[in-house]
Amino acid sequence: MKTEINKNYKIEIGEVLEGSALLKKQDSNSTRVKFMIKNIRQNKAFDEYFNKKYTSKELAEKEMISKYIKYRTNWNDLPKYLIENKYTNKKMEKESITPLCLDIETASICDLACPFCFREYLATPDKIIDEKVCYDLIDQAVEMGIPSIKFNWRGEPLLHPKLPDFISYAKKNGILETIINTNATNLSEKMSNKLIDSGLDFIIYSFDGGTKETYEKMRPGRFGKNSFDKVYQNIVNLSKIKKDRGKKFPYTKIQMILTEDTHKEKDQFFELFGKFVEDVSVSQYTERGGKLSDLDEESQSIYYHSLLKYNLPKGTPYMKDAFGKIKISSGRKPCEQPFQRLLVTYEGRVAMCCYDWGASYPVGYTNSQAFDNDEDYNKVIKSVKDNKKGFELLKNIKKSKNFNNPKKEVLNLKQIWYGDEIGKVRNLHILNKGEEINICNKCTFKDVYSWL
Repeated sequence: MKTEINKNYKIEIGEVLEGSALLKKQDSNSTRVKFMIKNIRQNKAFDEYFNKKYTSKELAEKEMISKYIKYRTNWNDLPKYLIENKYTNKKMEKESITPLCLDIETASICDLACPFCFREYLATPDKIIDEKVCYDLIDQAVEMGIPSIKFNWRGEPLLHPKLPDFISYAKKNGILETIINTNATNLSEKMSNKLIDSGLDFIIYSFDGGTKETYEKMRPGRFGKNSFDKVYQNIVNLSKIKKDRGKKFPYTKIQMILTEDTHKEKDQFFELFGKFVEDVSVSQYTERGGKLSDLDEESQSIYYHSLLKYNLPKGTPYMKDAFGKIKISSGRKPCEQPFQRLLVTYEGRVAMCCYDWGASYPVGYTNSQAFDNDEDYNKVIKSVKDNKKGFELLKNIKKSKNFNNPKKEVLNLKQIWYGDEIGKVRNLHILNKGEEINICNKCTFKDVYSWL
């Protein structure tokens, strides 16, 4: 029965394989979707939830696979469909179209000060989410039928002591896919075992550099020296622990951002992790407060030549692709994220896009703490001015502007998802007028541009 199910979904699997990374070196048979389906019975939600609802393991497996494929297919296709068919909030609610992922910021604190990160330019509090608040958000996600939860946003999730408990609770309540993105500095042997036991499905490592020198330059520690050797060993150890325990989950992915330093180390990067991580990828650098002057002279020359060639104004967005080629934007495209996910900060500000650092364009609040929470952000600014330990590398930060002021009332996720605030955003993107939204005007997300 198990084999037959996999065969039945063979064509659909091929349609939903992800291709978001620029370069990958991996076995085509170990892609995320195929992996998840092949090992569905080891997904903790299988025994904790699905197997209790159906009369046989075969029926439970079939239902879970069907739901997972629908989730991944919708992730790739549904937002575009909703935009093209001009779905209003009312129509989305009528057809019960819910978020495909809820991002819960379990920790906004991070122990690194990476020079390319948004937190190098925008003040980000060193906070963790209240335990009760997090459990309530998970309950709401379950009630809405949201298939996946990512347990981080701006910060390092392993800095929250209750993270494995949150993941375990989500799995017991039927969440198909639980995800974290981590720098792996705190991925000790004890934590690795806790994450495996929790039922974590997908872990994404952020690791920039194919050599010790580049990595430690790109990912300096805030409170002490960050060690290439330690973090590399943490990642290797999780792989070994899974093997020793006979566990398939979590599925692992590692990604490196391409910068002037890392471009030349792609091969070393693939070589470092090819045996220990299922998905090894490199992706484009996104300018996060940087300037055109950060480019080398040759790249700047190509950029200005392109402006003349295509008769485009100064300030036109650009990107450097995986092969070092400068591309220039020919225009904007509607953003799919407001149709795809919701993100909640530790204090309850709800954003509709992961590039809106700090939810400066909130579309609602799940907690009254978020109404007037300047104090946490002001503390960060003051700590930098006072040159406190851990803030020495954050000299360029400023407080994020507030671009939207929803009514100060506590709402649940369902009310926010179908609410007027996010509806305004969606309507403008449907009309391809996203640039009229302040926070979207100079967005650095590459997918919202067409490239020449």
